[in-house]
Amino acid sequence: MTTTTTAAQESAGTARPWDLLDAAPHSPVRAAVAERLFRHAVRALPVRVALAGGDVLGAGGPDSPLMRVEDPKAFFHRLGVDAKIGFGESYMAGEWTSSDPAELLTPFAARIATLVPAPLQRARRWVEARQPSTERGTVTGARENIHRHYDLSNDVFATFLDETMTYSAALFPPGGDDLGAAQVRKIDRILDLASVGQDTELLEIGTGWGSLAARAARRGARVTTLTLSAEQQQLAQKSLAEDGLADRVEVRLADYREITGRFDAVVSVEMIEAVGREFWPDYVGALDRLVAPGGRIGLQAITMPHDRMLATDGAYTWIHKYIFPGGQLPSVEALEAAFDQHTGLRRTERHSFGPSYATTLQHWRQRFLERWDEVRALGFSERFRRMWEFYLAYSEAGFRSGYLDVWQLGYRKPAQG
Repeated sequence: MTTTTTAAQESAGTARPWDLLDAAPHSPVRAAVAERLFRHAVRALPVRVALAGGDVLGAGGPDSPLMRVEDPKAFFHRLGVDAKIGFGESYMAGEWTSSDPAELLTPFAARIATLVPAPLQRARRWVEARQPSTERGTVTGARENIHRHYDLSNDVFATFLDETMTYSAALFPPGGDDLGAAQVRKIDRILDLASVGQDTELLEIGTGWGSLAARAARRGARVTTLTLSAEQQQLAQKSLAEDGLADRVEVRLADYREITGRFDAVVSVEMIEAVGREFWPDYVGALDRLVAPGGRIGLQAITMPHDRMLATDGAYTWIHKYIFPGGQLPSVEALEAAFDQHTGLRRTERHSFGPSYATTLQHWRQRFLERWDEVRALGFSERFRRMWEFYLAYSEAGFRSGYLDVWQLGYRKPAQG
């Protein structure tokens, strides 16, 4: 796929965040506490943890997922300083490995609420990093946060996404395994939720690379779609023009808070996760403001359990530092409360399909690793490979375990009078 000059090419020869990872910190007391907690946490998990030097931890048998800790000292020092960041950084540094990190991480994700005793979880809030104010989802902050992830390189995303260039959960039918077909199925269902058809004036918040906008235009809709990524805007405009749809779709580089007018329907796929909890009222309020009376909304959102959302509020994690700065996953309860408190919208239906996201992520990780040579040729390092592999595996484990879920929710604005 031919694209504009990539961010990776423009920054070739300069250090990027993943390549700035330091050697493990030195904190003997915290490392000792972390090792004791880790040994306690894994003793009942159906995994094997082989420490260099001979110790084997965990309750797993010979066929259980295996974690090899190649450098236990560095691993425990990173965990001791900040476990939420250090675990992933240790994988990036090659201090621990696994032949299938998603399979290994799934039992951890399933028990994440109890791995650390509750009193220590509360204490960690005082010693671990908190989300920096510079990553708040203000109009300026949101642009920078999106730039750091989505302007990485169109070419990198093209190596692991399917032909639709859709970067969100696919919806697989029972027994289905065709990623592209499952993405189209997902898009069609959310367009149906919003009743998008001939002559619908549609607003999409979060363009991606234009696949949903194109699908809606083929239904006869007129689409305004918003992105904060210049890379995405350029490729989406090019693809739409090649498909003869440019006259039906306007791709705008704009924040949802900057848009005025009324639309028959609004759709937004996996956008709210990047908004930040502080701005959820603004986001759902914008949906209410922008949809016309009688209009419909289709929303797709990744969710986490409500108690865990509250427990981790404001925490700064590996995902924030390296993948999605400023993000916050809502719970279903928090989403519904935001709509109830800040809008006049009424929910029409909702569907969850978390297992499909696990399958989607499995496809992406396999494709990324199979085409790693192409990514490396773009100027990305081995440390980037380990970072991206961990991100995809970590996310897959969350959905495989049921800790994470993904929902499509339909809303309707009551007609006036």
